[in-house]
Amino acid sequence: MVRTLLLRGMLAGLIAGLLTFGFLKIFGEPPIDRAIAFESRISAESHHASGAAAEPDDELVSRPVQSGVGLLTGVLVYSAAFGGLFGLAFAAVTGRAGSLGPRGTATLLAGAGFVAIYLVPALKYPASPPSVGQADTIQFRTALYFGMILVSVAGMIGTALLRGRLLRRFGGWDATLLAALAYGALMFAAGAVLPDVNEVPEHFPAVTLWQFRIASMGSQVVLWASLGLLFGLLTERHSIAARRPRLASRAV
Repeated sequence: MVRTLLLRGMLAGLIAGLLTFGFLKIFGEPPIDRAIAFESRISAESHHASGAAAEPDDELVSRPVQSGVGLLTGVLVYSAAFGGLFGLAFAAVTGRAGSLGPRGTATLLAGAGFVAIYLVPALKYPASPPSVGQADTIQFRTALYFGMILVSVAGMIGTALLRGRLLRRFGGWDATLLAALAYGALMFAAGAVLPDVNEVPEHFPAVTLWQFRIASMGSQVVLWASLGLLFGLLTERHSIAARRPRLASRAV
């Protein structure tokens, strides 16, 4: 059962990854190109001001490969991995989400994953295009970002456990509201404690930054929505197909 859900999640993740790649290709690549152009212009102006000749960039991977095969490979690997984890998470919560059914459970799980893994961490540390951020702080910024994801995911799991404890005493709606408030308070505290990152270069186009971050969020919406809907559809169809022989045998 778990193996089947794992493979089904990876399949749904691959399909969701293809949709996400198409979205990023249309909406994500243009602001990246403009950010790279800004970085190149600033570098050229700096060399001109210092009187030194600009050195040609020795790219290990060309920009067309990065925006084509490289982007596709990265998105598919990422989405397939999250799809597999999604299938395992679905196996863990099945039977604990009330009477939602496969589609409802998958949709709820996808929404929780989007909020915990992307939305809340992005509110504190939003995505930034090339030329935003200093090279010597990249490890520190990456550690902060993944630390925020870890706290958010742990908080979301704790929220689900807290809701289960409050369910009998307060009922479904009140238990959900109290657990959600606890999660919000925890994330607010984590955001206040963790340091800010403000490394946007002077004169960097605000529109380019905004468009990149909107495209980044949009790609995550496409990924999680597609993953939840596809996985729920496949699981529900399999569940219906598995029940038919049993119903037929009972009728006989």
